[in-house]
Amino acid sequence: MSCYKVIGVQTPYCKSSVASNAALKAGSSGGTVLQARKISGNRFALAFGFGESRCDFLLILSEKEKAEKIYSSIIEELNSQHSGFGTIMMLNAGNLIKTGNIQGETTAMADNTQRELVAVILNRGFADDAMEAARKAGAGGGTVVNAMGTAREGDATFFGVHIVPEKEMLLIAVDSDKKESILQTIKSLDCLSEPGSGIAFTMPIENFSVLGKKK
Repeated sequence: MSCYKVIGVQTPYCKSSVASNAALKAGSSGGTVLQARKISGNRFALAFGFGESRCDFLLILSEKEKAEKIYSSIIEELNSQHSGFGTIMMLNAGNLIKTGNIQGETTAMADNTQRELVAVILNRGFADDAMEAARKAGAGGGTVVNAMGTAREGDATFFGVHIVPEKEMLLIAVDSDKKESILQTIKSLDCLSEPGSGIAFTMPIENFSVLGKKK
């Protein structure tokens, strides 16, 4: 049974093609680009309105055998870009459903994982509150992806059409030893006090790197 990896690349807005082209040359079969916004870890920049910018978030699913080459090729290609161009991470994919077949593996990462991806899904408009709480607990910056919930029986309707709530997904790469305090701080937010108002989960990051020229 093959094992798959997920490679996530955050780049400036409309610059993800640089990473995706490098991935294709290294054997990737393609990826998905999400339109997102980057929230800086610098609270002073945020206070003066310079701490937020539009960005791309490229997701690539790859067989384990090709993933390392794709990951390295993207880093090599983007090392020529300006310092702090973006970030790249690689995670284990659990079960994969692809053309009717279930593949992948669910083996746990080793206990010495250095970084984790904290993902928070909550109602639109509250991602900044969650990011501010996470920053106070030791996180740096994060990436916000616009999303929406799925309609369920009992949801409100308008002319027979379900009204689906708009959501935001906040993604933050953090040091493993800060994960619990960040989760507890986010959990205490008023915007997450009601049942069904949001969820948070973490995934171990296998590799992580800042893209662009080294300072």
